[in-house]
Amino acid sequence: MNTIRCIAVDDEPLSLRIIEKYAADLSQLDLVTTCSNAFEAMEALRLHQIDLIFLDINMPKLSGISLLKSLDRPPLVVFTTAYPEFAVEGFELEAVDYLLKPFSLERFIKAVNRAADRLAAAPTHEPQRPAFLLVKADKKLYKVDFQDINYLEAYGDYVKVFTKDKMLLTKERLATIEQQLPQGLFFRIHRSYIIALSAIDFIEGNLVKIGKEKLPISEGLKEGLMEKLKD
Repeated sequence: MNTIRCIAVDDEPLSLRIIEKYAADLSQLDLVTTCSNAFEAMEALRLHQIDLIFLDINMPKLSGISLLKSLDRPPLVVFTTAYPEFAVEGFELEAVDYLLKPFSLERFIKAVNRAADRLAAAPTHEPQRPAFLLVKADKKLYKVDFQDINYLEAYGDYVKVFTKDKMLLTKERLATIEQQLPQGLFFRIHRSYIIALSAIDFIEGNLVKIGKEKLPISEGLKEGLMEKLKD
């Protein structure tokens, strides 16, 4: 079963925690981030490829329905709200489902299954992905071409992005960034490292040399790396 990349948008922290808890129980869901308002959601949708939004309707400044209407190519949407009067308008916007708060895990799973069915029935062609990575660092947004990246290193709640001429420190999960990288160009060699295959100088034992650094290769991943280099 393909992983469904999703975000949750709600101005109530408790509602977001419930969705986080439910999502953690479902291996098919990758909850990329949570957002407390529509503007944070817009930024998340710009930075990440998202399949599904769990979207609250009644939010300050910009409602969930207004957010959805503002998107040119919106992901699938499951509305989450305490107000049943919005249900008709929600379904008119082709929402996958409408969860009335408080909703149970069983009802949440039913909505996820509906989204999975909708995604499975969609055309299988892949949208053209950008040839660069957007990296937030130093209060700036950097456009980093894939071909300029040497490797990435998990660093606590951050990721170090090492390019040919600099290092950028971004508050992001390594797994989240991995989803944005083309598999043919990059490979995870360790739980803390993803490398650009083109940046490899040599492999010696369980170490890979990139520039001045020697990075560890996990024993269970070395065979996969060698196979990838043969492709």
